[in-house]
Amino acid sequence: MSRIDDLIAELCPDGVTFVPIGDVAECTAGATPASGVSAYWDGGTIPWMSSGEVNKGTVHETEKFITQAGYDSCSTRMIPAGAVAIALAGQGKTRGTVARTRISLCTNQSLCAIVCSPRIESDFLYYFLSTQYQQLRDVSSGEGTRGGLNLRMIREYRVPVPPVEVQREIVRILDTFTELEAELEAELEARRTQYEHYRGVLLASADGDGVREVALGDIIRINFGARITKAQNLGTRFPVYGGGGESFRTDAFNRDDEWVVSRFAMSENCVRRVRGQFWMLDSGFTFDVLDHATDKDFVGHLLLGMQPTIFATSTQSAQKNIDVDGFKRLRVSVPSLDVQREAVRALDAFDTLVFDLSMGLPAELASRRRQYEHYRDRLLTFRELEA
Repeated sequence: MSRIDDLIAELCPDGVTFVPIGDVAECTAGATPASGVSAYWDGGTIPWMSSGEVNKGTVHETEKFITQAGYDSCSTRMIPAGAVAIALAGQGKTRGTVARTRISLCTNQSLCAIVCSPRIESDFLYYFLSTQYQQLRDVSSGEGTRGGLNLRMIREYRVPVPPVEVQREIVRILDTFTELEAELEAELEARRTQYEHYRGVLLASADGDGVREVALGDIIRINFGARITKAQNLGTRFPVYGGGGESFRTDAFNRDDEWVVSRFAMSENCVRRVRGQFWMLDSGFTFDVLDHATDKDFVGHLLLGMQPTIFATSTQSAQKNIDVDGFKRLRVSVPSLDVQREAVRALDAFDTLVFDLSMGLPAELASRRRQYEHYRDRLLTFRELEA
């Protein structure tokens, strides 16, 4: 930080100027070609960015492309590489999220593209606006997720404009943090891929005549969860799980350290392990092992590896529901108890390394992100120069 301190002491010791974004950048919104016209989309080569893609942070490519005819059919416009994009609207937490572009592209109408003048570095503006997420949502119109930002709000939003030398040094430091975080994320993803591989190898372990082929329904009993609502049981002590991740929290619990299977399989990720006490909703179920020669955690790890197969047993409806009878008929290979327990021991150790939020790589990544956010906020806090 001494380099930054020296630059500030030399170039802006009394503070920095704050100006509306519109004074130092051009702000424009995009548009969307008619989705039902294939000539606007099929074989398209023009990168077209949607609002959800701001979650990439740095945009090197877009998920969709439009044709020249599609581009000409609407008011979207090409934005040069090195712009900042901010979500004006979007589901859930998207509104107010920012990204920086590394390619020339056009956008939809739910994005504001900001093209900076020489007075402000685009990456500096990106990093500063990343610290303004809640403030941007606060100034947007409406309440909750119904609110929306507009171009006038973005143009009027005031940002610091320190000397360019200060901006560039801040970007250099934060880019270094970002690269280190990306390396750790890549290592974590590699470990998860390795985990998937070894889980398959370990669960396929056999010890000759000791392996049994059985149906799940012959070795486990399914225990469905129970309905509960926030209004019925407000609280903060225990997480509530059902068809996906944690829904809310309550002061009651009906499960303790269990493997959970979602009854409403919205994706192939329909099995999870939940540590500690929690409330199990009726949108999911846990299980007990009935067979004395079968380890419960071994079955749990088997189910993790069988998620695509479990998902395939879902009913073909708008909300895919697991066919419980079909689930019970799924057949698994069960080796001897000693082999099961050795596989569980190895997989639990790997699981801690790649998934445990309090230990291993996820904990290190979370710590790195907290450190990054601390320094980012410190670097991007300026005293405003008095008029």
